[in-house]
Amino acid sequence: MSTHQTLPQSTGPRPADHPDRRSTDPPPHPMRRAEDRAPTRLAVSLVVPALNEARNIPWVFEQIPDCVGEVLLIDGDSYDATVRVATQILPTVRSIPQSGKGKGNALRTGFLAARGDYIVMMDADGSMSPAEIPHFVHFLENGYDFVKGSRFVEGGGSLDITRFRRLGNHALLALVNRLYDATLTDLCYGFCAFRRTFLDQLDLHATGFEIETEMIVHALRSGLRIAEVPSLELPRRNGRSNLHAISDGRRVLRTLLSERPGAMASPAPREGSAP
Repeated sequence: MSTHQTLPQSTGPRPADHPDRRSTDPPPHPMRRAEDRAPTRLAVSLVVPALNEARNIPWVFEQIPDCVGEVLLIDGDSYDATVRVATQILPTVRSIPQSGKGKGNALRTGFLAARGDYIVMMDADGSMSPAEIPHFVHFLENGYDFVKGSRFVEGGGSLDITRFRRLGNHALLALVNRLYDATLTDLCYGFCAFRRTFLDQLDLHATGFEIETEMIVHALRSGLRIAEVPSLELPRRNGRSNLHAISDGRRVLRTLLSERPGAMASPAPREGSAP
């Protein structure tokens, strides 16, 4: 099940918990709806995988909303100052070295270490806005089990996606919707949240970018209640992306084919295996 809703900006008075905020500043949670209630602070864990993102971490961490109770930085053996900068910006951050290589390994490391009732995952490159996190939490607090961002519903969009990546995403998405009789609108986008109690049902093994697809497929297969919320993908703020459209697209396709209904179960890829 998916739900597509446009979430208008809040226009309420200046929040009392931001006494230094100027009257001309935008509200601290511009994407939160007026009827949303504030989630319990300690219920939300934010997992951020990072590899050499020292120049982007400040922008990301400075915008983390108050509803997030813990932030886990999963470092992929960065050779820049990623960990030091993260600690300077957010002294309470839990910096954890990932146990292997790849984004999938980093996320699984973070999920296992998270303590909150809800887990949110997002990238460290500034392409996803932490201000959208309360939307994801809102749906988790109102009966949904797995919430994913979509760039292709009303209110969402992308300032970064290329035509080639868009075509690839739509082709893979069409396959998912056909295999699982679903009506999802986005697939290869890693801004997601879920209830930690469903981590075992998600049964994650992927080591690379294909973990985002594995999560969605396993959520569909397990019958979890899924919501899609609009999300705006921003351009990477600094540096080069670790995404390789062709090779990572092949890994996603292999994941879909191996996980399709009726397919023979295949062994999980080994850590550090070639794409």
